[in-house]
Amino acid sequence: MKKHRYVGLDVHKESISIAVAEAGRRGEVRDYGRVGGSLIAVERALRKLKQSEGDKEVLLHCVYEAGPCGFVLYRRLKQIGIDCAVVAPSLIPRKPGERIKTNRRDAIKLARSHRAGDLTPVRVPDARDEAIRDLCRARTDAVRDQRRSRQQLKALLLRLGYRYTGKSSWTEAHLRYLRELEMSHPAQKAVLEEYLIAISQAGERIARLSTQIELHVASWRMKGAVEALMAMRGIQLIAATVLISELGDLRRFAHPRQLMDYLGLVSREESTGDRQHRGAITKCGNTHARWFLIECAQHYALPPKVSKELSKRQEHQSQGIKQLSWKAQIRLHRRFFALMQRGLCRQKVVVAVARELSGFIWALLRQVPLDLGNHGSPNPSS
Repeated sequence: MKKHRYVGLDVHKESISIAVAEAGRRGEVRDYGRVGGSLIAVERALRKLKQSEGDKEVLLHCVYEAGPCGFVLYRRLKQIGIDCAVVAPSLIPRKPGERIKTNRRDAIKLARSHRAGDLTPVRVPDARDEAIRDLCRARTDAVRDQRRSRQQLKALLLRLGYRYTGKSSWTEAHLRYLRELEMSHPAQKAVLEEYLIAISQAGERIARLSTQIELHVASWRMKGAVEALMAMRGIQLIAATVLISELGDLRRFAHPRQLMDYLGLVSREESTGDRQHRGAITKCGNTHARWFLIECAQHYALPPKVSKELSKRQEHQSQGIKQLSWKAQIRLHRRFFALMQRGLCRQKVVVAVARELSGFIWALLRQVPLDLGNHGSPNPSS
């Protein structure tokens, strides 16, 4: 005979609060206590909970919220044979009248909700896939640092009355102009030099990380999916790697609308009775993937064309992938033009095109065979 216990873990850096819900609709839900934040402390506590009671074998079902502590605990519990799930914090049911939040209460709520089946698990990536994702996010951090330093430098020059009259910024001519600027005070010249150094260092970081991404993708199990995605217009190595590392296997989405919802590209809706109201996009889900997808969607403002670079990227792809890429170009360019003719602002048009582009990506990646193995929950809502 087996006895089931549902364990809620409120995980923090230094401590983990544990609550236990016994099986059954009216089973007891109790606070078990708090342990240290190390894996050894958690294993010791769970080992005590797993001790058999008479002839019954105790099975534990653990759950904790996705957060800054990552998936180390999840992988360790799976390794020692304990069922575990990581859930989305934004989808945990909350009562409108709740005004008290503590670690103990959060653990009890997790245990009770897990027993009731009210929690939505997230997709836990494979450790190798997570490493590639960390590399891509590090490059994005470097890009943001460079952009921030450039904005700060431009704000300084505008405040001091300097205006660059060249055609475009951050070219060799523009950088030469910045280096040769004469300031009225040595302190301002020092600030200018510091900003230029910060911009240069960020650019070097971007180049190094881009090289590392190219190097590691060559031996990645998702290399085939990256190369297939590069057959689409506007999606090159960096964008394809980011999208694959963030989204994983898209076959867990039964319909492209689920992918659009996951990316936060669908409209908010507040409808009741005969009244329907749709607002801006939800912006739920994966922010990083949504940002890259919107950047890629801007290429479809141009007329359909298979350029020399795109033709080279499609060289070893199947005829079905090439046809789908061309179909996407025709469809999305027509959509872009039609929405612009209706007088919509360009930002809304780009988001609408990005939403449809995600559907084409879903269809394309379902044609690519992947070496999946066991890589976490296939829940499409994750």
